[in-house]
Amino acid sequence: MAFSAGGGRRREVISWALYDVGNSAFTTLVVTFIFSAWFTNAIAPDPDRGTILWSRAVNASALIVALLSPIIGAMADNSGRKKLWLLLTTILCIVPSALLFFPQRGDVVLALVLFVIANVGFEAGYVFYNGFLPEVATRENIGRVSGLGQGLGYFGGLVALVIALGMVRGWLPRDADVHVRSTNLLVAAWFALFAIPIFLFVREKPKGEVMPMLALVRAGFARVATTVRHLRDHRDAGRLIVARMIYNDGLVTVFSFASIFAAATFGLTTEQLIVFGIAINVASGVSSLALGPVTDRLGGKKTILITLAVLMVATIIGATAGTLPTFWVAALLLGAMVGPNQAASRSLLGLLSPAEKHAEFFGFFAFSGKLASVLGPLLYGLTLDVTGSQRMAMGSILIFFVIGGLLLLPVKDPVTTRA
Repeated sequence: MAFSAGGGRRREVISWALYDVGNSAFTTLVVTFIFSAWFTNAIAPDPDRGTILWSRAVNASALIVALLSPIIGAMADNSGRKKLWLLLTTILCIVPSALLFFPQRGDVVLALVLFVIANVGFEAGYVFYNGFLPEVATRENIGRVSGLGQGLGYFGGLVALVIALGMVRGWLPRDADVHVRSTNLLVAAWFALFAIPIFLFVREKPKGEVMPMLALVRAGFARVATTVRHLRDHRDAGRLIVARMIYNDGLVTVFSFASIFAAATFGLTTEQLIVFGIAINVASGVSSLALGPVTDRLGGKKTILITLAVLMVATIIGATAGTLPTFWVAALLLGAMVGPNQAASRSLLGLLSPAEKHAEFFGFFAFSGKLASVLGPLLYGLTLDVTGSQRMAMGSILIFFVIGGLLLLPVKDPVTTRA
């Protein structure tokens, strides 16, 4: 990937993207493919009960992040200290991730509490991480830079999965499930290692006046209130945030419950789930890197709409799949679209948000994603609880892609408008 800026800017871009490599281990190994499935099938009393409990834990962490994100984003912008806030939230994810090694079969409460704390740190960190995107990229290459981070993130998750596969297959003893539990230590170490460059090499805008914490909190609330009152001045950014609130709910839910669905419906083992995850990460990484330049050319809005159309098809195929190979087709389509969708969403918001409020708008971005992300897992869990069918639960998520796409249609994309 070529960038028009000099070597200093390239170093910042790469350092920024490497953070995505680090945090990908958490979302890949804990949220999606290993710990979530191991919790529902081993720690919880039974898979269906485990799925319902897991959905509630995801709901709880999503609600916490939804309530905090706009405020902490505004506080970071107001103080000019996004990097400090990013460090704190990174630690908040890494430490509980390492402690997830300790819960064993039957330790439901301990496992869920640690997961909720780690997931809050992971999701809140994205507020500040995404807030750096418009600062390390230019308006001309923001789609490619966003795609680079997304793509490298999936390849980071891929390598972490390969290492985890070796751990599960025989590098570690199986007594007391050490071979599976140790993957959480891998998550913590991986995240810590690849998070280092962003704190060393990414420059931050000069800090504002140092304020006491209470004053900073009050200023954060006041800034959010001002932004809400003047959202009509940033109408397209507001429309994108609302649309993304809906379609990201479906995206996160389908992706988070894919391994649970596969294990419950087709009986995949932990090793098979890891292979399943490797294939999805390859598809996600390749498509994220390949479609980054396409996003700069077509615009984020068109890219998002294309991915939503394919995600609808993938959800229908996956929910109705009668054989494992058919489900694999759906999973690979899902994997190929999730990265470009997320990359295009954040690059489009980066273009639509005012320069002095990047972290604040990405706080609303996280707020929209997490507030609605309460509904997706909740709908999945309720549908499963009422129908007893994992297929019905998966199929119910389709509605989020449809509504989200319709809400996105009125947004004016700066790329196509400029063209």
